Amino acid sequence: MSYEKLKITTQAPVLSWANHDLGHEEIKMAKNMASLPFVFKHVALMPDVHLGKGALVGSVIATEEAIMPAAVGVDIGCGMCAIQTPFVADQLEGKLKKIRLDLEAAIPTGFNQNKDAEKSVYNWQGWKDFKQLHSGVQHLENKALMQLGSLGGGNHFIEVCLDTEDQVWLMLHSGSRNIGNMLAKNHISTAKNLLKLSDNKLPDPDLSYFVEGTAEFKAYWHDLQWAQDYARFNREVMMARFKRIVEKHVAGGRPTKPLLSVNCHHNYAEKETHFGEDVYVTRKGAVRARTEDYGIIPGSMGAKSYIVKGKGNHDSYCSCSHGAGRKMSRNKAKRHFNLDDLIQQTEGVECRKDKGVLDEIPGAYKSIEEVMASQSDLVEVVATLKQVVCVKG
Repeated sequence: MSYEKLKITTQAPVLSWANHDLGHEEIKMAKNMASLPFVFKHVALMPDVHLGKGALVGSVIATEEAIMPAAVGVDIGCGMCAIQTPFVADQLEGKLKKIRLDLEAAIPTGFNQNKDAEKSVYNWQGWKDFKQLHSGVQHLENKALMQLGSLGGGNHFIEVCLDTEDQVWLMLHSGSRNIGNMLAKNHISTAKNLLKLSDNKLPDPDLSYFVEGTAEFKAYWHDLQWAQDYARFNREVMMARFKRIVEKHVAGGRPTKPLLSVNCHHNYAEKETHFGEDVYVTRKGAVRARTEDYGIIPGSMGAKSYIVKGKGNHDSYCSCSHGAGRKMSRNKAKRHFNLDDLIQQTEGVECRKDKGVLDEIPGAYKSIEEVMASQSDLVEVVATLKQVVCVKG
């Protein structure tokens, strides 16, 4: 057992795998979550836990007959995708910069979108359901089409990595883009308006919820599943492009078969069975880690990342951390570090080294090694990766 039970008085206990002391605001947020009447059994905090909106990032919340849209968050279905290629390190020699430039040309980043949509995007089954989504996003269908296969901004990234055996891995981090964001915001707004009309008193309006059996719950759950599917497919579309670019430079364009493929969410909710009960599990910055699940736990742009296999730990609701977690806000990182620090901390990585990515400097993140040490009862490491190319969103 590597968790501790927080010394707080709440309806449900809070089990924490964090390897650091939680601050006053983090404890308050944990208390708020664990005091909700519909929280099931206990709340689980992952090793990388830190402040979020309403709920802590790095928290796993199981609920009965209710769901909180702000706890899932606005980047619905955000997650990771990775493939192990048949290539080895020597085959990348002298090609890293060309691969990075091709990636930056082929996969839109930030607020950008594709100029054209490819056939697989047009053929995606999810478009059939678009008219059933929230009325507040109906004007965004074309934007959603053109953003499918784009990275986004913030901490989203694309990386070429090497494992300890010098095998080449391709990895990326992205979510449901603008459409997921707007769906979330519309439903969060509805939940907060319902709260105002009710007699319920919540410690934080960002914990506003929908009750199972209501029209609002049904609409949110439908849109949530749609956005999660969009996010997963978004990663698949980018990974297919990414793979073709690497194959062009390394294998003369010859298609290859991945040795292992992983695609996992870390901002989402699903209905699952835990401790013999069917409950709604919200993973806000956490990855599902049942015994048959592969997961991806990335470090920062100068640190190691890990491909893992779950151990099915029921106390964590079969979950693990989703990364190193920030120890510094973006603004604080920009004030604290300079370009020389960025160049030093990303030595050996083919990536941008300018002020535009300073807030993503490795020093703004917790130690990924410490995070991994704190969850040895949650996952086993399958591969340890170190990036040689990094494209930031």
